[in-house]
This record gives sequence, structure tokens and C-alpha cells, in this order.
Amino acid sequence: MLLLWAVLMSLAGAGAGAGFSTDDETNNIQVFKEASPSVVYVTNETVVRDPRSFDLHTVPRGSGTGFVWNDGGYIVTNFHVIEGARQITITLQDRSSWKAKVMGIAPEKDLAVLHIEAPAATLQPLALGDSSALTVGNKVLAIGNPFGLDTTLTVGVVSALGREIQAPNNRKIRNVIQTDAAINPGNSGGPLLNSEAKLIGVNTAIFSPSGASVGIGFAIPVDTVKKIVPQLIAHGRLVRPILGIELAPEQWARRNGIKGVPIMRVTRGLPAQKAGLRGIRRNAWGAAELGDIIIGVDTHVVETYDDLLTALERYKPGDRVSVSFVRDGDIDKRALTLAAP
Repeated sequence: MLLLWAVLMSLAGAGAGAGFSTDDETNNIQVFKEASPSVVYVTNETVVRDPRSFDLHTVPRGSGTGFVWNDGGYIVTNFHVIEGARQITITLQDRSSWKAKVMGIAPEKDLAVLHIEAPAATLQPLALGDSSALTVGNKVLAIGNPFGLDTTLTVGVVSALGREIQAPNNRKIRNVIQTDAAINPGNSGGPLLNSEAKLIGVNTAIFSPSGASVGIGFAIPVDTVKKIVPQLIAHGRLVRPILGIELAPEQWARRNGIKGVPIMRVTRGLPAQKAGLRGIRRNAWGAAELGDIIIGVDTHVVETYDDLLTALERYKPGDRVSVSFVRDGDIDKRALTLAAP
């Protein structure tokens, strides 16, 4: 009898455990089921020459994550995931593999768009969210391929907003999302999702002395991604309007303690020249005189070259802006219409 009672209690306990679920747990499962078919495995391969036979061989260079942007075969990932690749392979959730073509890159934002010739029926695009609506404490979920372990889910919260990280070309990526959802090598390029399975960021970097997750990960906000990806598909690069100026070397400006962006010369017929901005020029004695130093674009303060590029990225050709600058120690301001590159 005692043995029978123990068996019955054991079965009852197993049933209770199997049926236990929390609302949060259910949501995790729902988000994973909804979003994971959109997540892809990105393999970056390069070509090396055998030192003995001199034959060329394709060898793995690295791997990462990406996700389906639309059913036209466009895939989004990080630039650093595919940087230097001679051959890129995308593996979908149905285990089919496709050779990918690089359609566009934005190293300054660490984003890249690839294209595969997969049937639309095999592609499930991610729904896009709104990163401007995020607040610290919001639940987030990351799906990726850390250390080559495909389709791994981690859960956390938005730890901070408005962070800055360094892009592969040393530009600053601003307004980055910080999260404690575990992000490890291989997660790069994968989606950061909200509780509605909508994309709110692209997992990009970790802060870690050991190289593994310590609870500080960073994601490029989806509002930035939504602006850049269409440009990469259409033009292959980030389209930034121009002022029509050539800048003095940044190292020279820094060495001379110049706060702002000094103009070396302006291009005839372009916005800066039309607005009357000046570059470096010679005086009556043949000595070089410093030209205008840009210190602002509309309300955006410009102290460095990166500040100027970031400010211009907020506009498109044809937009009217006000440029603030220092000339002979005085601050001046001119309105001009930005031109296409």
C-alpha cells in the first residue's frame, strides 16, 4: 500500500509540474515561436592559399546572426559579421542554405544588408516595433546563434537608453539600447524583440573583459535601422547630404586645440560656397589664415568631425538648415540647402 501511495503521489507531482506555467513564461514561448522562423545563421568564409600546394581553399572566418527583412530575400545583420568575407552563406530555419550577395553596408552604423534567392514562401519577415517608445525596465528577448549554438533565446530588460558604442570604422553609434539579456559572440546581427515579438533593436556588441556575456549588451535601435536599411537596399550605402566642403585634417585640428570643425576649402557651386562660408586662405603677406569653424547645425552642437556627420545624417538632400560657425573669433550663422552627394 505504501509503495502504491508513493507511486500515485509521484505521478500527481509530475502532472502538477508539467502543467505549471506563468504568464511571463507563456509570453516567452509565444515570442520565440513567432520570431524564431525569421532568424538566420550567417557564415562568413574567406579564401586562403595552401602554402605547400598553392591551391585555394574556402575556410570559415566567423559566424553570426541575421534576420529576414522582407520576403524579397533581404537579410539584415551587422557589418562586422560579414566584414572581409569572400563568401557568405545564410542558413534558414528550415535548414536550407543560400549563398548571399552583399547589397549594402553602413560601417558607421555597423549594419549590412544581404540578399538571397530563396522562395518568398520560405521567408518570414520580422514585424517592426518602435524603439522611441522604450523605457528602462521594458522586457526584451534576444534570439541568436551564440558560439554557433543556433536559435538560442535569452530574456532580460532594457537596462539603459541613449548609450554610445564605437562602430567598426571608429565612428560613434549613438542612442544605443543597453540590455542585460545575455548576448555572446555569435549573437551579433540578431534581433532584440519586445513582448509582442516585434523588432526593437539589432544586437551588436557586448561589454565584457572575458569575451562572454556579463549582463551588458548593446543593440542598435530599430528606428535607426528603419532609416538605414532602405538606403542600403536602394543605394548600397548610407546617403548623407553634403555641405560642399573639404575639412582640415582632424589630427591637425585636435593638435591645435580647435573646438569645432575647421573648413579647409569650399567647393564652387555647392551649398557652403553659395552661403558664403570660407575655407583656409592666404593673406596679403602669403600666410595661411584659418577659415570658418563649424560649431553647429540647427540645434545640434558640433565639436568633432563625428558630430558633424551625425548631424547631417538626420537630414536629406534638399533640407534647409542653419549652420553656425566661428569666423575671426566671432560666431555667425548662415542658412543653406543641403545637396545630394
